[in-house]
Parts: sequence; C-alpha cells; structure tokens
Amino acid sequence: MSPTSPVRRLRLGLPRRVFSQVLLMQLAIAAGVAVLATGLFLAPLSDQLDDQAMRRALAIAQTTAAQPQIADDLRSSKPAVDGPVQTEAERIRRASGAEYVVIMNKDGVRWSHTDHDEIGRVVSTDPSDALAGDEVMEIDDGTLGRSARGKVPLRDIDGHIVGAVSVGIEYDSVRARLIHAIPGLFAYAGGALAVGALAAYLISRRVQRQTRDLAFSDISALLAEREAMLHSIREGVVALDRAGRVRLLNDEAQRLLGIGTEAIGQPLDIALGPGRTTDVLAGRVTGTDLLTVRGQRVLVANRMPTDDGGAVATLRDRTELEQLGRELDSTRGLIDALRAQDHEHANRMHTLLGLLELEMYEEAAEFVGEVAGAHRVTAEQITEKIGDPLLAALLVGKATVAAERGVALAVPRETALPDRLIDPGGLVTIVGNLVDNALDAAAGTLHARVEVDVRTEGRAVVLRVSDTGPGVPPEQRETIFTEGWSTKEPPAHGKRGIGLALVRRLAERQGGSARADASPDGGAEFTVVLPEALAQTELAPTSELAPTEETR
Repeated sequence: MSPTSPVRRLRLGLPRRVFSQVLLMQLAIAAGVAVLATGLFLAPLSDQLDDQAMRRALAIAQTTAAQPQIADDLRSSKPAVDGPVQTEAERIRRASGAEYVVIMNKDGVRWSHTDHDEIGRVVSTDPSDALAGDEVMEIDDGTLGRSARGKVPLRDIDGHIVGAVSVGIEYDSVRARLIHAIPGLFAYAGGALAVGALAAYLISRRVQRQTRDLAFSDISALLAEREAMLHSIREGVVALDRAGRVRLLNDEAQRLLGIGTEAIGQPLDIALGPGRTTDVLAGRVTGTDLLTVRGQRVLVANRMPTDDGGAVATLRDRTELEQLGRELDSTRGLIDALRAQDHEHANRMHTLLGLLELEMYEEAAEFVGEVAGAHRVTAEQITEKIGDPLLAALLVGKATVAAERGVALAVPRETALPDRLIDPGGLVTIVGNLVDNALDAAAGTLHARVEVDVRTEGRAVVLRVSDTGPGVPPEQRETIFTEGWSTKEPPAHGKRGIGLALVRRLAERQGGSARADASPDGGAEFTVVLPEALAQTELAPTSELAPTEETR
C-alpha cells in the first residue's frame, strides 16, 4: 500500500501578523461599541415612546373632560348607542386617533365605548383614582387589549365630580413606532461601524508599516536577539532619545565610559559630565571616527541620528592601538636614527681606515676615543640626574634621536629626580609626548634645542619641557589640550590630537596640572606639576638611631 499523505489540520486561532491581529481586535471593539450603543439607545427609546403615548392619552382625556356639555349630557341622559355622550365621544375618538374614549358616571357605568355592547356596563378597570379627583397615566390591559391610558375626573359647571373620562392609545401602535425606528437606528450604527472599520484598517496599515509586517513572535525574537547582540559585542553602544537622554547602554559602553545603568534616563551632561566625550555623543562635535579620551582610555566615537529624533553612538577602545601606534612611531624614529648612525658609522670607519693606512696611529686612537666617549658622556649625564631607570632610558633614547635630527637635547645641571616615583609609567608617557612634540617643533630651526628639566619639591614633581620652535599663540594655549586638536598631518596608523590631551588627563588624574607658556628661547614651554608623584621616605626606627646604654 502506498503511504497516504498526512492530513493538514485546520488550525484555529488568531493570525500571527501584527497587522491582522490589530485589525481584528479593533473591528471587534468597534462592533461591540456599536451594539452596546444601539442597546443603550433602544432601552430608553421604548420607555420614551410609552411615556409619550400615555401623555397623549391623558391630554385627550383632559380636553374631553373640559367640555361642560358632556357633564350635562351625562346627568340628563341614559347610556345609549345613539345618546349625546356616545356621539360626542366617537367624534373625539375619530378626531384624535385614540383607540377608545370612555365616559362613565360615578358608579363606573360606561356612557360611551367603541364596542356598543359595552355601553351601560361597568368598566373593567378600577376608576377610583380618577373619580377621587386624580389624573392617572398607565399601561394596562382592558376589554380592547393592552393600551396606554389616561384617566381624568369629569366635573360639572360647579366643579363637582360627576364621572370620569378614560382615553386609550393602542399599544401596538407604540410598538410599531419602536419597530419603525429600529432600521434607522441600525443604519446609523452600521454607518458608525463602517467608519470605525475604516479607521481600524488605516491604523492597522500604519502599524503594519511600522512593524514591517512582522508577527508578534518575530518581534519578540528580534528583541531577544537585539539584547543578546548589544550586550555581547565588543563595541560600546549608547542610544539617546530626542531630548538627549540616555535610553540604552550596553555592557561595553558602561565599561568604556565608567558609568552604570543608573545613567539610563539621565541627560548626557549629567550622566557623563561636561567634556569632549559628552560633546561628541551629543552631536555638538560632528565628524566620523572622532577621537576622545575618557579616563585612561582613548575612544573612537561615531554617531548616527535616528528617525525619531534621537541618535545611536558607537564607541571603540583605541587605547592599545594608540599605544601601539606611538610605539611604531618611536620604532620608526629609532630605525631612522639607526640608519643615520649606520651611515655615519660607515663614514667614521672610512676615516679610521684612512688614518690607519696613513700610519697615523695616535690620531686614529684619539678619533676612536672621541666617538665612543660622546655617547657615553650623554648617557652618564642623564643617569646621574635622573634616578628612575625608565625615564633615564627614555631620555637617553630621545637624545640619540634628537642628535640625528639636528636637535640638541639638554638636561639642566639643576635637574634631579630620585628613584621614588609612584607611577613611573605615567611620567614616562608625559615626558615622551612632550619631548616628541618639542623635537617636531624645534627640528629645522636655527640652533635647535630642547630642554628637559625635572625637579622635586617635597613629594611633588615639576616637569618643564621647552624648545626653540615657533611657540604656541596665547589664544591656543588651552585649545591644544583638547582631544583631536592638532596642527600636524595624521600618521599612517590613525589620527593626531591625543598626546597633549592625554598629558593633561594623566596630570589631573594625580591631582596636578599641565599648561603651556612661552619659553625664554622663543618657543613653547610646557609645565606639568604632579603633587604626590614621589613615595614617602621611610625613616629608621628611633630605637635604631638612639644609642643604648649597652652601646655607649
């Protein structure tokens, strides 16, 4: 037997698309409101029609009882089909359209009735209220069926009650009016329902466009994927609303900016504080791959506006790349210096070879001594004044590079730095950035010179780096410390404008300061003050310093 194909079961339930579900819900709401409004209108309409019929019957009865001739005829005649009371009552009935007009005496005996057989008989309903002088409105059953009734007392010319007048309006006519009004009411309800359905369709179409015709399950899955993606990527993501408030921070953004989830809902100026990072994320600084410094991190920021007036900014950590770039620049500088030294070394070797071939041995020995001693003297001078090995090694290397670039790197005689730095790496970064900038500024000038002076004042370290370059205009002496500001061409590995900003940030992190002034040589002089850069000296215990009785 061949296998039979599986039977597809009919799956009942709501459609999956957001558009279809919203449309069905809105249509159900519109239909429910239309039905409810129709029912709420029909209920008081029935009571209103009943009240109108009873008031009409009462008005006809009042008009009939107001005729004095009827009271006189009631007292002077007998109940008869052709009597004056019956004749007048039938005239009024036909003129008013009432179902019946019954005139009775004080005993409840009819003098008039639509059915001639009922004339002379007692009425079927209790007339006591009307005969007592009250006016009555009611819906009741009688000999002619259910009717809306009005009963009033009948008085003679002296005001004495001689009987009563009862007028009835056929209740079927009242019901007919109600039924007649229903089609019109349904027409209005149908029109309102059609307008509601059209509005529901238009709203649903808008929802369809905004949700990209996705199902609720798809939207839920996308939200879950979005959360997982945002918190797993290694780039910081910051979302802002149109008012500039933070509405989303992923884990990497919290790490890079040093803030937590409490910043969500706050304006950027409050969450991050004033600075270039805030200006970049807020869009006050425009561009792509903007560099900014946050704490000890160098960040690259890009900002993209969104359709709702907000924006999404991405952050990348460029700290390690910037350090690698600077190391690459230093390596290239050293390679250039080594290449120049190799060329100079070849010239010196040729000179030495010539002296030896000329048998000028004493001159050759003197020449070798001068060449070897020049570098040794420079290294010894630096290490005598700079006690920290990292900083001393940096300055020795910078001196070599400076010499190859035609710049004299000098360390004043008063320079003195003990080997007690708390953060030698930070000071090395500061000195390296300032010396590199000074060498770039002084290279090519007449009597090019860079001076590095490091002194201590208690636990504070005061660093001054001056050059013979063109200097810094007074109006730019604060701007140069802004991230991204630079007058140099960007290197191959990235952008400039980070070094001086990092110098000030490192100084301020230790409670110090960094400023730019004019140097005595006409160039620029940068001064960095680090208040607590040196570790406290440990004094020997008093018991070891003071002589005891045994040692005297």
